[in-house]
Amino acid sequence: MTVTLNRRPEYLHECNCRLCRSTGARWAYAAPADAAVRGETHSFVRSDKADAGAQLHFCPRCGTTTHFRLTEAMVAMHGDTIMGINMRLVNPEDVAGVELRFPNGRDWDGKGPFDYVRDSVVLGALD
Repeated sequence: MTVTLNRRPEYLHECNCRLCRSTGARWAYAAPADAAVRGETHSFVRSDKADAGAQLHFCPRCGTTTHFRLTEAMVAMHGDTIMGINMRLVNPEDVAGVELRFPNGRDWDGKGPFDYVRDSVVLGALD
């Protein structure tokens, strides 16, 4: 299975919420029209939040989290406007020079912008 992003991301998020920590993801965000998913995935929606916003997709063969899409409830409220792609799966050279941000998703209430737990860094070829 493959996920292709049609543009280089401006930044990545490495969130500290339980879900993101457990997947180990570094998320790039894109409009669904700017990404292509090919192949079979399985999905998971967290049960520890009443209004889960993301449906995680993962490879059925190796279990690696590949991307997320908004849940049906979030699409109904906001439209199908964004998806996340796990950029830990790309070659480090492909994200060299991209800003890595550290949002405090653990304490975020789902409203307004994220607070950040530390300053961002710019990824190098060996990160």
